[in-house]
Amino acid sequence: MEIRPILSALLRNKTGAVLVAVQVAISLAILSNALHIVNVRQAVAARPSGIADEESVFHISARHLKPAGHNEQLATQARETGALRSVQGVLSVAMTNQVPLSRSGSTNGVAVDRKQANETGSAAFYISPDSLIKTWGLKLVEGRDFEAADVLEFDEATSSEFPTTVIVTKALAEKLFPGSASVIGKSFFFGTGEDAQAVRIVGVVERLQSTSAQVSSSGEYATIVAMRMTGPNAVQYTVRVEPGQRERVMREAQAALRKVSSDPVITKPSDVTEHRGERYRADIALSWMLITVSVLLLLITASGIVGMASLWVTQRRKQIGVRRALGARRIDILRYFVTENIMITSGGVTAGVLLAIALNQLLVSQLEMARLPLGYLGAGAGVFWALGILAVYGPAWRAASTSPALATRSA
Repeated sequence: MEIRPILSALLRNKTGAVLVAVQVAISLAILSNALHIVNVRQAVAARPSGIADEESVFHISARHLKPAGHNEQLATQARETGALRSVQGVLSVAMTNQVPLSRSGSTNGVAVDRKQANETGSAAFYISPDSLIKTWGLKLVEGRDFEAADVLEFDEATSSEFPTTVIVTKALAEKLFPGSASVIGKSFFFGTGEDAQAVRIVGVVERLQSTSAQVSSSGEYATIVAMRMTGPNAVQYTVRVEPGQRERVMREAQAALRKVSSDPVITKPSDVTEHRGERYRADIALSWMLITVSVLLLLITASGIVGMASLWVTQRRKQIGVRRALGARRIDILRYFVTENIMITSGGVTAGVLLAIALNQLLVSQLEMARLPLGYLGAGAGVFWALGILAVYGPAWRAASTSPALATRSA
């Protein structure tokens, strides 16, 4: 089949063809960028927190309503830790000041030199007298876990001491000492100036997200120091349980804490799944919104192509009848309309690819989005070519099935 007669016919009646091509171009530009954003957001929401087997870890806070002194709080912490460890199914318990993905916690500025004008970065500040590496299943890639001698007993009301050893994440180690083969034994500072606290690195974990879990690399800047703190009335414990036992252990853990407490205590459990859902709620909502928009765009584009194809068939009913009377086969009529639609769709796809790249450039410059991979453009082009063929097939087949006598009959 020659393309020139089809192109000539389109140029004589180009308004409808241009409208369909414009619709395809706009839809392709929006669809490819929308699906790219969805993929990026889902990848962000699925990032590992550093906690191994998140389904087997939960956290529980215990807020005591009666004020207590340093020694009394230490005794209470020991009783509560023992009570939690005695619950059937518990594998490990650790006190901690904060947990990943919770969107609530503390950070500290870090620097490699006291004299720096600006800090090197900001890192999540995890405190625990117990092994978070064991309880959270953190992967130790260099150095060691804390030992008993590393743990500092700290009374928030009276003490001014600070730990001298620290465990850092691999991302923070690379930020502080880029290119170093090993950071074990190296020192850095919390803060800058004369009051900056010097600490020595004894271990490096592969990954531990901050409480905010930022999308940038700073979301994995974290430090762990070994301290047993007293002062606040609320204490938080993080617990690892046997697989599949979390819900039962959470209930029994609350009862165990209330049982060993000599004064009124308010317990509040939470888990990593809950924190992850809260942290990425907006990302998930955005993904579903963009998926919905993409589906609607596809439906609207398909209906536009079907409607325009039906109109063209109706307008050229007599022409089709004459061609059939002159010996044109059904497959010839069908091929004519399909080819015509592919030409229109191809024009729209070409413009859509350029528009998609321009839209992505705008998103990259204004919103720091990732660049659109070419695979999305190729897949989008394929989708709209297939959509164009499927959308025009019905009207084209009906046109090809019309008998010459009916098609040429005067109204």
